[in-house]
Amino acid sequence: MAEQPSDPGLPHPDEVARVMADIAAKSRSLVEDFLQQQGAQNPEQTPVSSAIGSAFIELTTRMMRNPAQLMQAQFALWQDYMRLWQGTTQRLLGQESEPVIKPERADRRFKDKAWDDNVLFDFIKQSYLLSSRFVMEQVTAAGDEEGADVRTQRKVEFYTRQFVDAMAPTNFVMTNPEVLRLTVETKGENLLKGLRNMLEDLERGKGTLKVRMTDEESFEIGRNIATTPGSIVFQNDLLQLIQYKPTTATVHQRPLLIIPPWINKFYVLDLQAKNSFVRFCVEQGLTTFVISWVNPDEKLAHKSFEDYMTGGALAAVDAVLKATGQKDLMAIGYCLGGTLLATTLAYMAAKRDARIKAATFFASLVDFQEPGDLGVFIDEEQLKALEEQMQKRGFLEGSEMARTFNLLRANDLIWSFVVSNYLMGKDPFPFDLLYWNSDSTRLPAAMHSFYLRRCYHENKLVEAGGVTLGGVKIDLRRINLPAYWVSTREDHIAPWKSTYAATQLYKGEKRFVLAGSGHIAGVINPPTSEKYGYWTNEDLPADPQAWLEGATAHPGSWWPDWAGWAKARAGKQVPAREPGQGSLPAIEPAPGSFVKVRAA
Repeated sequence: MAEQPSDPGLPHPDEVARVMADIAAKSRSLVEDFLQQQGAQNPEQTPVSSAIGSAFIELTTRMMRNPAQLMQAQFALWQDYMRLWQGTTQRLLGQESEPVIKPERADRRFKDKAWDDNVLFDFIKQSYLLSSRFVMEQVTAAGDEEGADVRTQRKVEFYTRQFVDAMAPTNFVMTNPEVLRLTVETKGENLLKGLRNMLEDLERGKGTLKVRMTDEESFEIGRNIATTPGSIVFQNDLLQLIQYKPTTATVHQRPLLIIPPWINKFYVLDLQAKNSFVRFCVEQGLTTFVISWVNPDEKLAHKSFEDYMTGGALAAVDAVLKATGQKDLMAIGYCLGGTLLATTLAYMAAKRDARIKAATFFASLVDFQEPGDLGVFIDEEQLKALEEQMQKRGFLEGSEMARTFNLLRANDLIWSFVVSNYLMGKDPFPFDLLYWNSDSTRLPAAMHSFYLRRCYHENKLVEAGGVTLGGVKIDLRRINLPAYWVSTREDHIAPWKSTYAATQLYKGEKRFVLAGSGHIAGVINPPTSEKYGYWTNEDLPADPQAWLEGATAHPGSWWPDWAGWAKARAGKQVPAREPGQGSLPAIEPAPGSFVKVRAA
């Protein structure tokens, strides 16, 4: 066969070889300098890593019990490869050939035209897709055996997916056409710059690779992020309470308290003016308060989930009502903040305390039977290891929690940045949401152990009396008030079908809304963006899939739908309330000092 002409869009192999040799020489000295400066550092082993081996051993054992099925699958893979070889040969001879396999539409890794136009890279792409599909199908098939442990199966599937994603050809210089092209164009400067980026990230992470996702120098809390005007009007050792300045002459009588999660910081709800949910609430004529949680250290290791209820949610309710002179309020809980709000409402119901008149839950779980991919990290072995680690320091380090969440969307939140920062040699661009995502928080050991064990591992919160807080047996079925849920269709942290379970528990008027996108983007979706859409259904059948099948789709943001619901329950109009002019004086300007404490 005659030698095929080289692809005009890709460099000649001889030139690639020369450039790579030059890079190797330059990079060696760079690494040597880094090691001399840093010394030897061994990253701490995470509890997760010790729990994977036994799960894979069990999987392999199950696969070997059915060798015929494995052989049949291998034969099918061999047939697919034969079709791929045949198609590749046809293309080399100048003929057309349909691909054996294509990437999923949402897979952005293979967007460069060379993955389709260049025969070699098309072959690499399809080989990877066929192999990864084969591996994942065998893992799934092994888990379908009778008697297979569901938790073990999910763990194996999750980590197999991590391995498959890590081995993608897009993650390597010589099998990524875009990187290869840039490497020759810049004579390897992209890889040298990428190596510097990686060494800087290692230094920032003190030996652990801490991938930069955004230009952190472009943002400053209180200057161009978390800028909605307001004041701190109350604080204790767990929180600062922000009251926001009104923008309307009158406001609704009933104030609004927002309880964000303390796994991350509150300002995801107040990023910039264009996408601030807090600012949106203020513009609706709602006197808006938000909890800014403390970023705890070892001195708060003893703080429990009960403390977050009494010294957190309930203390904030007291302060809001004192600041406004009102007898009742409305509340929103987001993620873990929603779990806390539900727990607090059940506690208040037992105490005959009806000061919260309407509640909204953003992507919040109370029934943890199906917690999604996060359940992979929670079993007895991993919990014991994590608790031992937390006891040494008194808290869970924020970066460890961040790595766990990033693994849930590894291609988007890990590998895309590895390619961009280290292979392409690019600097991350400014992105407010990713800045917030990198601003991690610590979690007190006592609180986090309770949350993981009693909620995720044992699913006790959904049981009547399964959890006791403040001397009260918590029963979510005692909650009786108007409730609004918004969950997101692609949520990896709080799967919407699991959040839907709460609609079958509470009494009172209920409205469930399903938004497009995921845990953050689906919630932080202002009307001006005109993205994603949402679904509503006035009926609330027990089966969430039945709810979806009967739901009506709407374009754009769900925010106006919620605003109409909230304002109908917020009472009459009264003169606007300025922060600090009520019974609680202003302590300092928003966003306060607690939010500026970084875990690092």
